[in-house]
Amino acid sequence: MLIQVFFVGLIFSFLGSIPPGTLNILVLQLGLEKKINIAMRFALAVAIIEYPYAWIAVVFEDMITSSPMVTKNFELLGALVMTAIGIIMVWSARKPSEFSMKFSESGFRRGLILSILNPQAIPFWIALTAYLKVEGWVQLDTNARIHSYVLGTSVGVLILLTILAYGAKRISFTFQSSKLVRMLPGAILLMLGVIGLMRFLFVAA
Repeated sequence: MLIQVFFVGLIFSFLGSIPPGTLNILVLQLGLEKKINIAMRFALAVAIIEYPYAWIAVVFEDMITSSPMVTKNFELLGALVMTAIGIIMVWSARKPSEFSMKFSESGFRRGLILSILNPQAIPFWIALTAYLKVEGWVQLDTNARIHSYVLGTSVGVLILLTILAYGAKRISFTFQSSKLVRMLPGAILLMLGVIGLMRFLFVAA
């Protein structure tokens, strides 16, 4: 059962990390820039933060879902983070500053900070874990099973980000000299952030 819940967490973490988001787009950009060492340190930091966020979602599921306002605030924070990072990335690509260059070179610290500021994993794992429990895919009735499941979520996102980084590196020669392409990840994040904000404001209204 420990192995089963580990692989269920791994597979769904891998699949759940595929849609464009703040962290996987940043890893994609690092891969396009052939900064694989930085990308891997970034991915490791993301995987480390995924662990406590998934654990919070599993252990405090009832408490969090009983307050819809908490979930909405997670969504709002995620949209604000994507918008802010998108603006910074587009601006940095146009006019690189000393600070932005240093920050972009610090893979692990950058990954930790951005992962902590982007707690969208919590509502995702709340919804998914509830579904998996109902369908009988996982039984998280012991601490060992919970930690095995959560470890799987960390490994899953690490595998996905590693594939993105190395896959982007393979095609980087096509885009490396284009400023517009360097701005593209930031533009995508900015667009996703604005869409998230509009969705939040529309629902709130």
